Amino acid sequence: MFRKSSKEPQLDLFGNTSSMLNQGASRKFNDPGHWHNQFRQQVVDRIDEDPYNVLFDQTTGAPNASIRLLVGMMILKEAFGWSDSQLFEHCQFNLLTRSALGLFNINDTLPSESTYYLLRKRIYEHRKQGGEDLLEQTFSHITHQQVKQFEVNGRHIRMDSKLIGSNIAYFTRYEVIHQTLSMFYKTLNKKARSKLSASHRQQLQNIVKEESGKAVYRSTREEIQTRSQDLGAVIYRLLNAFTDQKGQAYELLQRVFDEQYKVTQDYQVQLRSREEISSSSVQSPHDPDSTYRHKADQKVKGYSVNITETTSDESLNLITNVLVDPANVNDCTFVQPAIKATRQVTGQQVEKACLDGGYQSPDNDPFCQDIDMVFTGIQGGQARYDLQMTDRGLMVTDTQTGQCMQASLAKKNKRSKEDRWFIQTAEGRYYFNQQAIRAAHLRRALKQRSAEEKRKRNNVEASIFQLCYPLRNNKSKYRGLIKQRIWAYCRCLWINFIRILKYSKHTCQRTVNALEIPGKIIDFRPFFSIRSHFCRKVVPTFPNQTILSFLMLFSIFLKCPF
Repeated sequence: MFRKSSKEPQLDLFGNTSSMLNQGASRKFNDPGHWHNQFRQQVVDRIDEDPYNVLFDQTTGAPNASIRLLVGMMILKEAFGWSDSQLFEHCQFNLLTRSALGLFNINDTLPSESTYYLLRKRIYEHRKQGGEDLLEQTFSHITHQQVKQFEVNGRHIRMDSKLIGSNIAYFTRYEVIHQTLSMFYKTLNKKARSKLSASHRQQLQNIVKEESGKAVYRSTREEIQTRSQDLGAVIYRLLNAFTDQKGQAYELLQRVFDEQYKVTQDYQVQLRSREEISSSSVQSPHDPDSTYRHKADQKVKGYSVNITETTSDESLNLITNVLVDPANVNDCTFVQPAIKATRQVTGQQVEKACLDGGYQSPDNDPFCQDIDMVFTGIQGGQARYDLQMTDRGLMVTDTQTGQCMQASLAKKNKRSKEDRWFIQTAEGRYYFNQQAIRAAHLRRALKQRSAEEKRKRNNVEASIFQLCYPLRNNKSKYRGLIKQRIWAYCRCLWINFIRILKYSKHTCQRTVNALEIPGKIIDFRPFFSIRSHFCRKVVPTFPNQTILSFLMLFSIFLKCPF
């Protein structure tokens, strides 16, 4: 049964943690600017528990544990890169961690490990069955409140992406087929296996006992080709024998068969050529969501993570959206959903976006027509011809000779979907399509951008670095798209929190050092000189506590946490 937790828990007179510490430790523990108090205020207390209502029975069952506490544990786990055992140890014995989660009393009970795992499982299953992404809603809700409180300027944004590997071993084509077949056969019970002939069962048992990695190591390429062909025939017979079998293992085996094999008209199974295999094919049966991508010198079997954040020189900048998709998804597909999500989080219209050349696409032009898109580069090499559409038609300038000529409109054929132009060269006709004209326009616009505008996007790479900092060898600890997204939301919530923590300290210090009053500026730094020198020599009649109280009143008046 769902029950919301209280933001103001009851303090125990004898079990209150703060009362058990000495004066110095208690002062630091109760410091509102310390990270554990700020984390509780800026993150845990902002978690909306209502969306998680769908995970629980509405009428029966024991009340659930605090959703805020459990989600806070998930964020702290990814923040510090803890293992599960380290997380539970810190939550049980680390006073700062307990305070950050809202456990103020030393005898407050922490939810059991099974409760923590059950919530994660329910979130995963709910999303897998087509429900809302609850962690995404939590991220958007928390960030929206932070944007409102700190008046973050969301009109200018920047984004960047990074490829991360899944927590899987590097499998060859044969290993993927062999492992998927073995996993399916192991799911069959004794009754189901009785449908197969004795020779077929013996053949499958030999396949399951074989270590695919060793087989690849000691076999030639031709032998592996033959083995793969033989496995295709075995899988085809299995799929036909268990058409009534419904489950994840059967669907995965069917998917691998369709990707790796084809059936001829005379029902013969043939192994597909490598050129026919898509990058979205199964890279490992242990993580069917991961895909393959070769980008520059990087080869990744995993996912692509895209970060969108505000970019303002005047105020705090926060991550407003994080997207995780399979690795073979192009960066240009992130533009529209990222901008829509940013508008919802900030409640402001995006006026300028700083991106690299991988994000530009004609499909995004109608959506971004009211946004100043600042691209730092254009994909592809420098074209020889500069193209510019004028009232007279398409004007073509040869960048090598400087010759300017007018292109002629080519005749359309049955397969033509757009206009094309051409010029006559020594080698023959040279054609230009709409994409070439658009690329030339973008290159001219890029040359007119100032160096300062082009550098705006660079700082988002620091956010990418902080997001992936805990990864080892650029590989995630998780498998599956949903788990990768949960990891990304938790990491980005922590990055935003650290930014807020530093911003609050900087703003508070700046306010204390110099408070602006209409007509003049009063500098309070002398009050904080070593051993209260100013208090003893200049204002001996005012004790230090009186001056401190005076400054606190001013800080409260200016809405600055002291």
